[in-house]
Amino acid sequence: MKINFKKCKLCGNVIWTLNDKDIKCCNEDMIDLEANSVEASFEKHIPNYEINNNKMTISVNHVMEEKHYIMWIMMVSDSLVYFKKFNPLDEAKVTFDYNGPCTIYSYCNLHELWSINVD
Repeated sequence: MKINFKKCKLCGNVIWTLNDKDIKCCNEDMIDLEANSVEASFEKHIPNYEINNNKMTISVNHVMEEKHYIMWIMMVSDSLVYFKKFNPLDEAKVTFDYNGPCTIYSYCNLHELWSINVD
């Protein structure tokens, strides 16, 4: 399943959609977000995963402070989307059912969207 991410350049809202149509927020066109997939900073953003007994545990080795944290993790397969929101001070870790190849996304409040493909 192809997911498109968009962000409002005024208020910062982030959405995901199954189509690539223009969407407005705050009376402005939302901008497309492209996922980063190469670490270039000290903080880690790319999700790590382990698969065990048809379960996938996903974590991001990242600080979880009030001003800098992983806001959510999403797993997207051909037919399913799993999503988990985090708050500052939470552990950025979740377990979802694993149903085969997928893409895992994480979103940092400062460094935005990151992803890894799982075959």
